[in-house]
Amino acid sequence: MTPLINLHLAAEQKSADVTDWAGRIGWIVGLLLVVALVYWLMREGWKWRGTLQSDLPELPTAPDDPGAARLEMSGRYHGSTTAGHWLDRIVAHGLGTRSKAEVTLTDAGIDVVRPGANDFFIPAARLSEARLDKGIAGKVLTEGGLLIITWHHGDRLIDSGFRSDRAAEQASWVDAVNAMCRPAGGTAPAVTTDKKTDSTTHHPITTEGTAR
Repeated sequence: MTPLINLHLAAEQKSADVTDWAGRIGWIVGLLLVVALVYWLMREGWKWRGTLQSDLPELPTAPDDPGAARLEMSGRYHGSTTAGHWLDRIVAHGLGTRSKAEVTLTDAGIDVVRPGANDFFIPAARLSEARLDKGIAGKVLTEGGLLIITWHHGDRLIDSGFRSDRAAEQASWVDAVNAMCRPAGGTAPAVTTDKKTDSTTHHPITTEGTAR
């Protein structure tokens, strides 16, 4: 009787194995379908956001002779948002595409060269301010880990986020950009966010950085 029992148990085990494989394959197929659906929804949401931002003008390009480099930075571009609204991502004209970036500051402005993505240029006259922050849509770092440059484009005020390969040099970018933004009277516009309303407010700041 023992051999017969063993044969019966072996047959049941083989049947169970076949059943388990079928369940596993079904689970994997279901998971792949969910992933595909999420990807499709994200892609459609990206396209929809780009359509809403179709009024954004083409990005400026660097002049033929921008002048000597004041500062240079190698790192990554992490995206752009509406200033003061760190989750309101801007995707039009490739601004939503993360990429490596070579960033150069000259008297003419900021030249952003991005391998595999659209380059763009921020004219000095359009710069509003620079600051260190911890996050922008889709990217959160430690406090002060991101260099945020605020600039005007069309009728929008934009925050663009960068991370240098040498994070310590980002503070010098803040100083240099804010010095370029400061008019002869010694004040520079600073962008702050009301945490209750998430709205952007401009305050005149003296050269010592004291709000009034």
